[in-house]
Amino acid sequence: MNKYKIVCLVLAFALLATLVRLFIPRTGTITEAVLENILQRKSVREYSAEKLRREQLDSLVRMGMAAPSSKDMRPWQFYVVDDPKLLQALAKAHPYATCVAKAPAAIVVCGDTTVTDDNGRPSQAWMNDCSAATQNILLAAEAMGLGAVWTASWPYEKSMAGVQAALEMPEGVLPLAVVAIGYPKGDAKPKDKWDKDLIHYNNVW
Repeated sequence: MNKYKIVCLVLAFALLATLVRLFIPRTGTITEAVLENILQRKSVREYSAEKLRREQLDSLVRMGMAAPSSKDMRPWQFYVVDDPKLLQALAKAHPYATCVAKAPAAIVVCGDTTVTDDNGRPSQAWMNDCSAATQNILLAAEAMGLGAVWTASWPYEKSMAGVQAALEMPEGVLPLAVVAIGYPKGDAKPKDKWDKDLIHYNNVW
């Protein structure tokens, strides 16, 4: 094998190694980033005036739809609201969501009770599924440099009725949460909620 071929082989292996590093990041780095994102999540109720792009909002909903779902029924619907008038209406309709009035957008996570399983029965776990979807949205917002807060509609009948009326929801669609979203205003800090006393291994209390 002449020197030219050897040089070509060395360069080819070097290029391959570079591509591997670029497109296959180290697992440790990815793991640390994910865990840190979870710990840095916080409830943000004040936002700058900067608008959100529809692509950002679609990405957040996509992350919500990646949540686990009992029997894979996916009994959810998502209302993406960026109309200022509708945001004002939601804030008035939901006593726990006044911050929505000053947010550039909100995502209303809803349970769809018209979705049924193979036996024609509606989901008995839509609250769990939609809660998982809501948490995914909150974590995705944190990762995207956005601020968000979960304001509960379910199980408060007055809040649920207000949100349903404001968005003219069809029968059978029940709002679980209104998530206000925007670029954070101020410097909100995450809370350290770690409490070892709340952990019980096996059957030891």
